Amino acid sequence: MSTVRTDGRGRLSDSGMLDICALPDDCIAAIISLTTPTDACRLSLVSTVFKTVADSDIVWVKFLPSDCQNLISEYPAVSSRKDLYFRLCDNPVLIEDGRKSFSLDKRSGKKCYMLAARDLTIIWGDTPSYWKWTTLPDSRFSEVAELLSVCWFEVRGRINTHMLSPMTHYKAYLVFKATMATFGFQYQPVEVSVGLAGTEGRKQTVYVDIERERGQRLWIPTRRGGTRFRNLMVRQPASRPPRESNGQYPKDRKDGWSEVELGEFFNEGLGDGELEVSILQLAGHWKGGLVIQGIDIRPVSSI
Repeated sequence: MSTVRTDGRGRLSDSGMLDICALPDDCIAAIISLTTPTDACRLSLVSTVFKTVADSDIVWVKFLPSDCQNLISEYPAVSSRKDLYFRLCDNPVLIEDGRKSFSLDKRSGKKCYMLAARDLTIIWGDTPSYWKWTTLPDSRFSEVAELLSVCWFEVRGRINTHMLSPMTHYKAYLVFKATMATFGFQYQPVEVSVGLAGTEGRKQTVYVDIERERGQRLWIPTRRGGTRFRNLMVRQPASRPPRESNGQYPKDRKDGWSEVELGEFFNEGLGDGELEVSILQLAGHWKGGLVIQGIDIRPVSSI
C-alpha cells in the first residue's frame, strides 16, 4: 500500500507523482511567468496556493515590458504589478508630450501605441483654410485634426520599430470620425500602405465614408479667385457600387470613434528602422469633413 506524504501545501499522489502545489512559491512563480497573462489569470483559479503566487508581483513584473518604466515617467497609483498591468490595458498613458499614447494588449501584454494627429505628417495641415485643429471631449489627445476641404489628401505616420514588441505581428488603423459635413469620400478608394520607411510598403485600398446620405459642403470658386462653401443635401445613388473583395471598410470602436484597417507589419525587433503608415487620396476632386484622432498600432489577436 502506497504512503501519501503531505506538507500542508501539497502532496505526493498515490501514484508517486509530485503535486505541483507542493513546489516552493518561487518555483511556481517561475513556471507561471513563462506562460501568458491570460494563463496566469486562469491558473489563479486552480487553488488558493496558485492564486497567491499567480497574483504576485514576481509573476506580473515579467508580463510588463522591460522598458515600461522608461516609457511612462510616473506609474499610476497601483497596489501591485498586476493592477498596473490592467491599468495600462484599460487606460492608455500619454507619452512624448502627449503626441502618442501607450497601452498594453490585455491578452498578450504586447505594446500598443496610438500616434496623435499632431504626431502625423498631414499635407497642408498647418493651412487654416484646409485643416482645423480642434478639441473633442472623447479624444484621448488634446487636439484632433478636422479636414475642412482639400484636393490633395495625404497623411503619414512613423514610429521607431524598437518601441514595438519584438517578434510580433501588428496592424495599423486610422481612427477617425465622419461628420455630417463629410464629402468627397463616398465610394472613393483611398490608397494606404504599411512598411519600413524607405521601402515599398504593402499597398491596399480602403474606404472611409460609404453608403451615407448627408449634407455636403461643396467648394465653389468665386469670380475673384476666392472660395465659398454651400451646404447641400445630396442623395446617394439608389444602388451602391459593389464592394471590392480586398477593400477595407470602417468599423465602429467602443470609444465612439470609427477605424479602418490600413495594413499589417511583422516586427522582428532587429535593427533600428521606422515603421511608416501612409494614407493617400489624390483624385482631382475636393473632399472634407473627416476628423482624425490618430493612427492606432496594435498587435494582431491570436484568437
